[in-house]
Amino acid sequence: MTIKKILVANRGEIACRVMRSCRDVGIATVAVYSEADSAALHVDMADDAVWIGPPPARESYLDIGKIIDAAKATGADAIHPGYGFLSENEDFAEAIAKAGLIFIGPPVAAIRAMGGKSEAKALMEKAGVPLVPGYHGDNQDEKFLAAEAQKIGYPLLIKASAGGGGKGMRVVEKPGDFAEALGAARREAKAAFGDDHVLIEKYLTRPRHVEIQVFADRAGNTVYLFERDCSIQRRHQKVIEEAPAPGLAPETRAKMGAAAVAAAKAIGYEGAGTVEFLLDTDGSFYFMEMNTRLQVEHPVTEMITGLDLVALQISVAEGQDLPFTQDDLAINGHAIEVRLYAEDPANNFLPGAGQIQYLSFPLQRDAVRVDTGVREAPFGDGDVISIHYDPMIAKIIVHGADRAQAIERLSAALADTHVAGPKTNLNFLRAIAAHPAFAAADLDTRFIERHADVLLPAQKPRLDNATLALAALGVLHLRAEAETAGIKPAADPTSPWQHRGGWRIGGADTETLVFNDGTSDCSVKLSCKDGLDSPVLSLPDGSLIAARFAPAAEDMGFYALLEDEEFHAVALRDGNRLTVMHTGVGAEMVWHDPLNAEFAQEDTAGRLTAPMPGKVVAVRVQLGDAVKKGQPLVIVEAMKMEHTIVAPVDGKVTAINANIGEQVDEKRELIALE
Repeated sequence: MTIKKILVANRGEIACRVMRSCRDVGIATVAVYSEADSAALHVDMADDAVWIGPPPARESYLDIGKIIDAAKATGADAIHPGYGFLSENEDFAEAIAKAGLIFIGPPVAAIRAMGGKSEAKALMEKAGVPLVPGYHGDNQDEKFLAAEAQKIGYPLLIKASAGGGGKGMRVVEKPGDFAEALGAARREAKAAFGDDHVLIEKYLTRPRHVEIQVFADRAGNTVYLFERDCSIQRRHQKVIEEAPAPGLAPETRAKMGAAAVAAAKAIGYEGAGTVEFLLDTDGSFYFMEMNTRLQVEHPVTEMITGLDLVALQISVAEGQDLPFTQDDLAINGHAIEVRLYAEDPANNFLPGAGQIQYLSFPLQRDAVRVDTGVREAPFGDGDVISIHYDPMIAKIIVHGADRAQAIERLSAALADTHVAGPKTNLNFLRAIAAHPAFAAADLDTRFIERHADVLLPAQKPRLDNATLALAALGVLHLRAEAETAGIKPAADPTSPWQHRGGWRIGGADTETLVFNDGTSDCSVKLSCKDGLDSPVLSLPDGSLIAARFAPAAEDMGFYALLEDEEFHAVALRDGNRLTVMHTGVGAEMVWHDPLNAEFAQEDTAGRLTAPMPGKVVAVRVQLGDAVKKGQPLVIVEAMKMEHTIVAPVDGKVTAINANIGEQVDEKRELIALE
């Protein structure tokens, strides 16, 4: 059967990614969208679009009936699920088949076989695939699980049997923490997947996360497209992925590939899938799970094989055989992908939300690729990162002849990436790319934890001279823009009203600007004797002359020549908060504007507020309780993750302003301490 029109049952960057491949092979696309995504990029990219409900995913993207109806109404032949949402839902795949449509994914039986981690591990055990020691059974009694945990030994890992992506997962270091961790994992699993069934495994102390990309057609031809190393993770979710896995011995690659192919054949697999393993320091590997869908990190496999995996999925769904055998496949160079998220690494990677005020990606070439579901917005407000969905902004992928060149290109691409609006992990990604342990491929799943002192410093680094100078010039640039906004050019170009220098009647020719970088105030003295074209800046570490200072014609930024170094910078103001971006730097600071005296931070001592909009799922204290520093007080669920709010100091609970099940806004006071 030839597929002519595909409905993409997803959103964001994966929806855009699928649509690009469909366009390349001449297939029309249909987008589905919630109210929150009515102006989203994937909606604009599609040939047709159908509104399917309000923002909550359960009322839109997770509603099987609405998606099937949208496919029928638009004449779609097939449905591509992307990843996340319904991509591994057997009921969804079955409903598509009953509707007479093509599901671009594996058979229902294969999804069912691998849909539960416990059942999948039992299946792999029968097939002789090595497993991590643990309990994967049906008995979910808390006392029984605690006893099994004692047999396995600590540290151990509690994992949701259904789903993935780090949801419903907890590391437990000692027996006294087991009950609390089990309860949290169950609640999170229930909220994310509708199933609170868990399994328990031994927690390996320095494993690598290595996964094998498999592909199979209906004739039973099955190959592996080599491996990806996804060891660098936070909250058990991947941050950086690369292919091939650094330092993996060819014989180990062959064994892992053969095991992955055997797993796929054992369940009659078709299409793209990923078999995930833990690789121990001695070279032994253990089956974790199989993802019966396309993976977020599939672009690195595409980079080293030259294949379009989405186009290959479509051809297999049409009944075509794979156009190659295992012997035809070879690894070409090295590829690395990083996930750019709206999140705060300094605050335990708390997911963020909000409008993107500025977004600029590196120029895409053969060696650099950006997969995104949001628009670049160099001239104004961009798209919104919604609280209802995953906070990914983009994936930045690079390719090199070898790993060293790929890392070099990654650093350059991240230096040319800029975001303003919600907090992001961009500087964190830059720090990883520059870390010597990353360059040395000293990788394991606790990489971030081991190098937290460098990657997540307790104190923000002091603003350097160049960034401070650009902040001051940015203030001048913003003032000049404000002065000329909406004013038509004068007929006489020599008119004094055309002059935008620092001189004013009765005014001084110097000004001191004060910025706070989060730790201390920094003063910059500006001398504009010759106007704004070449101001002198007196800085904490000496003086600089801006030999050239002019607005950039191509975007909302400006150019500055500081001594002998050329800078292209962008400054954005939100109240008294100033964001300054230039090559490899994104700095936020407070500008103490004397014309706006509201820069003082609100005194929140003794108050505990919601870090973001969410639902209260647990209140651990009662009015009048004495609490210790670090004691859990309230648990808020937001963006499918639980966030525990703890006591910042010893104290006494004087007010409880949150009830279990209540939706709370960001900065809503939940608990008051005395």
